[in-house]
Amino acid sequence: MSTEDRPAAPRSLAEALRGRDDVSLGALLRSRPDLITPVPTDLTQLATRAGTRASVVRALERLDRFTLQTAEALAVAADPATYDELLGLMAGDDADPAVAHALPHALGVLREQALVWGGDDRLRLVRTARELLAPSPQHPSPTGLGPTVQEATAGMSPGRIQEIVTAAGLPSTHDSVSAVTSLTELFTDRRRMAALLAEAPADSLDVLERLVWGPPYGQVTADPAPRLRWLLDRGLLLPTAPGTVVLPREVALHLRRGLAHRTPEPVPPAVEAAAAHRPQVVDSTAAGQAYTALATVEELLKDWDEGGPAVLRAGGLSVRDLKRTAVALDVPEPVAAFWVELAYAAGLIAPDGEADERYAATPAYDEWLELPAAERWSGLVTAWLPVTRTPGLVGGRDAKDRTLSALGPGLDRSAAPEVRHRVLALLAGLPEGAAPAAESVLARLRWERPLRGAQREDNLRGRLAEWALSEAEMLGVTGRGALSAHGRALLGAPAAPAKGPEAESSGPGDKLPVHHRPTHVPTLSPAEQAVASAAAARLLTPLLPEPLDHVLLQADLTAVAPGPLRRPLADMLGVLADVESKGGATVYRFTPGSVRRALDAGQSASDLHAFLATHSRTPVPQPLTYLIDDVARRHGHLRVGAASAYVRCDDDAVLNEILADKRATGLGLRRLAPTVLAAQSDPAGLLEGLRAMGFAPAAEGAEGDVLITRAHAHRTPPRTAPEPVPDGPPVPDDTLLAAALRAIRAGDLASTTPRKPGTAPEVNGELPRTSSAETLATVQAAVLTGEALWIGYVNAEGAASQRVIAPIRVEGGFVTAYDHTADEVRTYPLHRITGVAELADDAG
Repeated sequence: MSTEDRPAAPRSLAEALRGRDDVSLGALLRSRPDLITPVPTDLTQLATRAGTRASVVRALERLDRFTLQTAEALAVAADPATYDELLGLMAGDDADPAVAHALPHALGVLREQALVWGGDDRLRLVRTARELLAPSPQHPSPTGLGPTVQEATAGMSPGRIQEIVTAAGLPSTHDSVSAVTSLTELFTDRRRMAALLAEAPADSLDVLERLVWGPPYGQVTADPAPRLRWLLDRGLLLPTAPGTVVLPREVALHLRRGLAHRTPEPVPPAVEAAAAHRPQVVDSTAAGQAYTALATVEELLKDWDEGGPAVLRAGGLSVRDLKRTAVALDVPEPVAAFWVELAYAAGLIAPDGEADERYAATPAYDEWLELPAAERWSGLVTAWLPVTRTPGLVGGRDAKDRTLSALGPGLDRSAAPEVRHRVLALLAGLPEGAAPAAESVLARLRWERPLRGAQREDNLRGRLAEWALSEAEMLGVTGRGALSAHGRALLGAPAAPAKGPEAESSGPGDKLPVHHRPTHVPTLSPAEQAVASAAAARLLTPLLPEPLDHVLLQADLTAVAPGPLRRPLADMLGVLADVESKGGATVYRFTPGSVRRALDAGQSASDLHAFLATHSRTPVPQPLTYLIDDVARRHGHLRVGAASAYVRCDDDAVLNEILADKRATGLGLRRLAPTVLAAQSDPAGLLEGLRAMGFAPAAEGAEGDVLITRAHAHRTPPRTAPEPVPDGPPVPDDTLLAAALRAIRAGDLASTTPRKPGTAPEVNGELPRTSSAETLATVQAAVLTGEALWIGYVNAEGAASQRVIAPIRVEGGFVTAYDHTADEVRTYPLHRITGVAELADDAG
């Protein structure tokens, strides 16, 4: 291709974007969705927005370590730089082949994200990115490099510069500019520089060695030591302020053998497996954890069935209520916070909205309970994957030093879903049954997002990864640290890579390096996630234990449930007995109080005997039969009603016994009749007091009927699950992206179409301005000649735009024209056209 045929190099980022096709522009807008919020009017505005500080910072934060190192190298290179210069800064004099292999991809990413533009002979880093990444005394560069000779000598006296040039063995010049250029050429000439340093005293070289990898600044006294004086005289150290010197960038690069970074990292660190297990063991362990997760959530909701803890005025659970919930679930408080937040994220609990607001189960909880166990599990995990609320922060302090509470504000972290998905994707890349070393996962995440690592909120990204590993294990997505088959299906991940010889293990503690890049795991749309969740539920179903319809009654007034119980049996047994221990088998204990609870719920002694006989695989023990009959015989013998309250009994000896008991003093009892006692306390207090004394009273209504007391479920109005807080603008879908590209191209066509001299504004982007009469005359003439016009247009919302139209007809105050920018026929009110301009004769 001749020089004349070769396309001209772009002179700006806008021109570089103008040369891209729609596929390339679409990739830019997907990777940086903030650029189309709102949609820019043309490519010039898109380029301007791509260079704003906020947008550039966001784009830099999403770069991996090597791509960021490439950008940092361009920030310390000449502007513009060639590809060979960049390769030298990244690979050094030794030309590291791994760096040379990875550099084109890294540079391609920077170009795609509009952080770098220009050909390989003129690479330019966006100015804002250069300002952020270039070294300065206030913001040292990660490269550890200092200013260039030209930057460090700015403001230095011409005489001092000439002294440095002479001491370095260079001929003196007539001006400072040529002197600085001569000194720079010396420091960048490897052969001459090596000869100069060969003359340096050993202790002077030691000083350079301490500064070469940064920080490049050092302190000197007013009378420097000879080893420093030798360096200062030759410009190998340059003063930047009184008492401060700096190692010039060119000198440091020579001493580093051309490297901008001490350790370029072109290859991501491998995720190492810490242990290997049989896949069947992993799946069965994960299934056990999944069953425990379901049981825990059900127990939590059962505890809150009649209305849970009160909502704090600022929102959330109090510390006391969280502790009580942790005791009820028999888990540590951080774990209790996780289960509470998970139930909230799944839409199973919410505030009830009453004046005395409390947390309670939602109507969705009743629907969830009716689902098969595997579907209930997939519903919980599907809610967990995208949630931004972070229970690991509970108990910490916010920016205003307020305690963060469970279910309260301030727990959203928009990075949580992305970190959670990435951690699970890394696990999916390991062979089946391989559990990763946690530190290798964290190291990989630090490499993938270095700017979102330790510099942010006490390494929040690392803590999110650790919480993701822990929560995945509690939920049964992983088992023994390895991703389960149903967990892999939940992610929509492909089959695990085959286990190689290096992945064989003789024990769970073996260290197993896995040398391959993890499998790519796509981010699923809601529809795709629903399909994946159904597939995960199908895989989990055969691994979960079947609910049982029986228990084993024992002579010590206990019942053993050897597995999960069917819901009616579990509900009834939960009323009739108290849970004594949990685990693989649940032990229930029958007590007078638990039997009385069943009688209060409306059951009769015969009902209880029949229930136990039906559901026990062992004969009903005689002690249990006696217990039920004894409690039933005394149940309701005393009647409590409202006087404030009263007690009545056909046996006056029992009432005499109550009056004689010192524990009845606080009830304020007095005899009204041989069979009636009046009390000062309310009926509920009187019932509790008599039960504490060992009696079994029953409440009665105004007609003297026994009141049956059943637990009344308390439900909130229908509530939706909390929406995740997005991490910036959402990635545009294909429809929005196509519309945005069309609008940007249209606006760019309107703003760049050549206009006839003298008819267009001098300022680029300014709308044409003509009078109403001129506008009408020009449009009418264009209808007759068939020529296209450039117009300025303001819509009903006040938004201004430029358009290229070919008028078809003008009537009734409207012009109907083919709009080249929209590629369709449209009608415009003439009064909204700010002005018109004729296009140049050679406009395409």
